[in-house]
Formats: sequence, C-alpha cells, structure tokens
Amino acid sequence: GFRTCILTNSWVDDSAGRFLTAALLARLRSHFDLVLESCRIGIAKPDPGIYSYALEALQAQPHEV
Repeated sequence: GFRTCILTNSWVDDSAGRFLTAALLARLRSHFDLVLESCRIGIAKPDPGIYSYALEALQAQPHEV
C-alpha cells in the first residue's frame, strides 16, 4: 500500500563515468515507484517547489509522507 520515491539533487552527467550513474539509476528505478531528478524537472533542493512536485507526482498529501 505504500508508494516510494527517490528525490535526487543531481545534474545532467556528461562525464566519461555517466554510464555508471545511468546504470545505478536504472537499477534504483526497478525498486521504487518514482525517481525524480532535479536536473530533469528543473527544480533543486532545498526549493520547496521540488517537494510540492514530488507530492503531486505521488498523488500524496504532506501529512501522508
């Protein structure tokens, strides 16, 4: 009955090691309902908007998390 989410404060990785980062995120995605990356949604922590975005994406209310 629980939905789970990872909320990262990350950037688009264009380094030589980006394949390791991509592999890690791909592995994590299979264990969580949602993976939100700040670089993809355009909001970074600690901006309160990122938490509002996550709540909306999870269809949850603050008192439920």
